[in-house]
Amino acid sequence: MRNSSWDDLIRMIDGEKLNYQPSGFIVDSPWIPGWYGISTVDYYASDDLWLKANLKMINTFPDAWFMPGFWSEYGMCTEPSAFGSRMVFLEQSLPHADKIIESIDETDSVPQPDVKTDGLLPFMISRLRNNEQAIKDADHQVRFAIARGPLNIASFLMGTTEFMMALAMDPDNSHKLLKKISDFTCDWLSWQKECFPSIDGVLILDDLIGFVGEVEFSEFVIPYFKRIFSCTGAKARFLHNDADGLITAANLKEMGVNMFNFSFNHTMKEIRDLAGPEVVLVGNVPPRDVVANGTPQQVEEAVKKAFDEIPDHDRIIWSVGGGMAPEVKDVNLNAFIRTVKTYSK
Repeated sequence: MRNSSWDDLIRMIDGEKLNYQPSGFIVDSPWIPGWYGISTVDYYASDDLWLKANLKMINTFPDAWFMPGFWSEYGMCTEPSAFGSRMVFLEQSLPHADKIIESIDETDSVPQPDVKTDGLLPFMISRLRNNEQAIKDADHQVRFAIARGPLNIASFLMGTTEFMMALAMDPDNSHKLLKKISDFTCDWLSWQKECFPSIDGVLILDDLIGFVGEVEFSEFVIPYFKRIFSCTGAKARFLHNDADGLITAANLKEMGVNMFNFSFNHTMKEIRDLAGPEVVLVGNVPPRDVVANGTPQQVEEAVKKAFDEIPDHDRIIWSVGGGMAPEVKDVNLNAFIRTVKTYSK
C-alpha cells in the first residue's frame, strides 16, 4: 500500500474519521497478469514482470488502495507447496495443488514445514527482497504478512469434501491437522514480519469457514484464527471470506479481526450489525457480474446501492465482495473509484 494510504488505514482502524471515502481492492494473480497482458506463468516466474505489472497498476489507479499491495504469491499453490503438494501451473489460469493425503487418518504423515526453506516460500521472500528498494521508491512498503487460513489449507492437502466430512466424523484428527497447519501459519507470518519489519498487518484468506455451522465454527475456527491473528501482534488484522459470512461476522471480535472482506450476497448493514462498529468493512459490490461483466453505468449503480444500504459510512473501504475478478477493465474500475468519490460527497 502507498505509505499515505497505510497511514490512513491505521487511523481508520483507530476510529479516526478520514476526510474522504476510500476505494480499495484485494488484488493478486487472478486479475493482474491478464490485465497487464502476460500469462499467469510469466507473472509467477519473472520478478521483473511481476514488479512492472504491480507498478503499472498502482500508477494507473493512484487513488485506489490495493491490498495487500505487491503481493508475492503463487496462487493456491503457495502454502500447499511447503507441505509437499505437487503443483500444476497453467499459462492462462490459476495453478492448483494436488492432495498429499486421502484421509484424515493420515494426519501424522503430514510434515511440519520449515518456512525458511520449504516449497515456494523462499522464492516469495526472495522476490520481495530483490524488489524492496523499487517498492520503497514507489512510495510503498511491504505492509502485510499473508497466508491462507487453516481450513482452506487443509482442504488443499486432503480435498474439500474429504476434509468437511472429517470435521464431522473425526474431530480429534481434524484438530490435529488444524493445529499442525496453524503452527505452520504462525511460523510463516512471523518469518515474513522478521524479514520485513515494515509489516504491521496480517491478511488471512479462508472461504471454508463459511461452510460450517455455529457449533463447528466455535470448535474448529475461532481458537485457531484467534491464535493466528494474535501471533505477530499486527495492528491491521484483515480476514477475507467471500462465502457465507454471517456466522463469521458475528465472531470477528473473538477471532481478533478488525478488517473484514465478505460476500456481496450480504448487505453492508447486515454485516455491520453483526460485526459491530469497530470493524473496518471492505465491500460490497459483486466482483464478477458487475465490476467484471457489467457496464460502467451498472458499476456506478451498484456502488450507489452499497452506499444506500448503510447509513453510517465510517470505517468502510468501498470494494468488491471478494477479490478482484479476472477480466475487470480500466473503464469499470475507474467508474467504481469515481463514483465513490462523487457519491460520498
